[in-house]
Amino acid sequence: MSRENKIGRAFRTAFPYTIPILAGFLFLGIAYGIYMDSLGFSPIYPILMSLIIFSGSMEFVAASFLLGTFNPFSVFVLSFMVNARHLFYGLSMLDTYKGVGKKKGYLIFGMCDESFAINNTISVPKNVDQGWVMFFVTLLNQIYWVLGATIGSLFASIITFDTEGLEFVMVALFVVLFMERWLTEKSHRSSIIGILASIASLLVFGPDQFIIPAMIVMLVFLSSSQKSIEKKEEEAI
Repeated sequence: MSRENKIGRAFRTAFPYTIPILAGFLFLGIAYGIYMDSLGFSPIYPILMSLIIFSGSMEFVAASFLLGTFNPFSVFVLSFMVNARHLFYGLSMLDTYKGVGKKKGYLIFGMCDESFAINNTISVPKNVDQGWVMFFVTLLNQIYWVLGATIGSLFASIITFDTEGLEFVMVALFVVLFMERWLTEKSHRSSIIGILASIASLLVFGPDQFIIPAMIVMLVFLSSSQKSIEKKEEEAI
């Protein structure tokens, strides 16, 4: 099989799996682009951030960092906390990414929740190169996000309209993620820990400083009680 046929077959295998992601990423990406414009950023910011950072929730958070006083420690800690789950994604994909050659670097960089879910479960036909399929799944998902951010930012920069309240899109994003977790988990212990840690940190540190302390508390409690939580979830099955 020629290289062109191998790559083409891998693309045709990967694309249908990414269609649901296309709809979601375009919508969220457009909202992100408009949100960045409402904060006063030119289109180049969301476009480059979606290309380089490629972490939806962190890109929304990064916008507020760009507007405030730069604090490298806070940026590092919050970025690590928000994306810490990727440590576990990466460990579980060590065997899957073996033998993919130079594509491994991009597969590591471009791994998001959706790409991980697809690449970890996709059934690739024997006559199709799995490495190229995973590459196209990852690439297509990033293209959808960058395209959405580009459309949103350019649209907002050309057409003027009232964006009051648009900053709530970030809150809505995290609420949806929380609700999805709540509905899928067998035991709600981890979610309840997150709620209580956030409320306690808000009361102690105030609305401007509570996020990092809350996430540190969550990390400590969840790490120390991981076995207990897993046992509860197994009993709930």
